[in-house]
Amino acid sequence: MAGANTLEFTDGNFDSDVLKADVPVLVDFWAEWCQPCRMLAPTIEKLANDFKGRVKVGKLDTDSNRQVAVKFGITAIPTVILFKDGEVHSKVVGLKSEADFKTMLEGAIAD
Repeated sequence: MAGANTLEFTDGNFDSDVLKADVPVLVDFWAEWCQPCRMLAPTIEKLANDFKGRVKVGKLDTDSNRQVAVKFGITAIPTVILFKDGEVHSKVVGLKSEADFKTMLEGAIAD
């Protein structure tokens, strides 16, 4: 479910690829069976393309990567968390518009 610029995050690479990243990282916590997650996927892919080089954008399958999901208290999906400097910068649960996510990303880049 990932596009060319959409990364795949896992329990194994989360620390190095997300928490230690030198740019903000938008992580879509999802699962294959989740219909709202599927509805959000094209927006996540568009953001990955639009913000390429300024922000990392990726997905983490909560069914396959439970350690990270538990660590960040993911109890509902889709949940999208924006990380900056290894910390949670902002968090959205449920479907939001592309404009909402762009505002979130622009704010993190400007900080």
